[in-house]
Amino acid sequence: MRYSLDEIETFLAVMELSTVTAAAARLNLSKSVVSKRISDFEAVVGAALFRRNAGRITPTEAADRLAERLRPALGELVAATESAAWGMDGATPLRGALSIAAPMSFGTMYLSPMLADFAARHPGLELRVDYDDRSRDLAREGYDLGIRIGKARDGALMARKLCEDRQYVVASPDYLARHGTPESPAALRDHQIISYAHLSDSALWQFRLNGRNVSPDVAARLTFNNGEAIRDMAIAGLGIAILPGFIIAEARRAGRLVEILDQVETRALPIMAVWPPVSPLPAKLRALIDHLAASLADGAPWR
Repeated sequence: MRYSLDEIETFLAVMELSTVTAAAARLNLSKSVVSKRISDFEAVVGAALFRRNAGRITPTEAADRLAERLRPALGELVAATESAAWGMDGATPLRGALSIAAPMSFGTMYLSPMLADFAARHPGLELRVDYDDRSRDLAREGYDLGIRIGKARDGALMARKLCEDRQYVVASPDYLARHGTPESPAALRDHQIISYAHLSDSALWQFRLNGRNVSPDVAARLTFNNGEAIRDMAIAGLGIAILPGFIIAEARRAGRLVEILDQVETRALPIMAVWPPVSPLPAKLRALIDHLAASLADGAPWR
């Protein structure tokens, strides 16, 4: 009895999504087919890969070890066959699938039009896009490409800088009229602060002052896990926020938000394409990265 690539793909989908139902939806299969593939794969491997209890499915230690080795191996196999099929001159139409993870606000505001253009140019490609401000484990969760705002913290990933943004400290004119304008980072401790759930205040509120890094002691009254929500709270006059330029560009132009502490240097934010190491780089992935880089070649379009 031998395993099939379909069984490996199904096994990895169940590992990533944690349910047979979700794996069946992604693979466009019935739940019974997914369950049979898993059972057949377990028979070939000779080990139980999942514990089944009251409708729940939990991976065993053997499944974790196997998945860790199979993910890169399957990626290498797909990359090799796709590169051979397409050739390296770009003349053959791209086909296959790409999974992309990107932050919510940047994704909906700027990445979506770039992906729409790419999809229109390559009708043979399937794109699966997840917008989520959490930093995803690309290799473990089966993503081909991620977009990161800020320096990539995972040194195991390959990376290409697409463009650069910066952070702005902003508040509404109404808030500043009622509470005054802070003249230094230290003065922020006396103000209403709106913070970001995925970063600590000390990591979010960073400045460069007199040649050294400064992180003022602030206490957030409001905390959100999305930049657009933070922006909207600031527009409503509920506090001071620090946000990337792409999120607040329109509100600044319209006068709904005002930059403060502009004499103090804030963090530069590289916008990066990152991906798990794979050799050779699949033509479809190379084409997507090149497309995003070309789309942002003239710098940040929101400036």
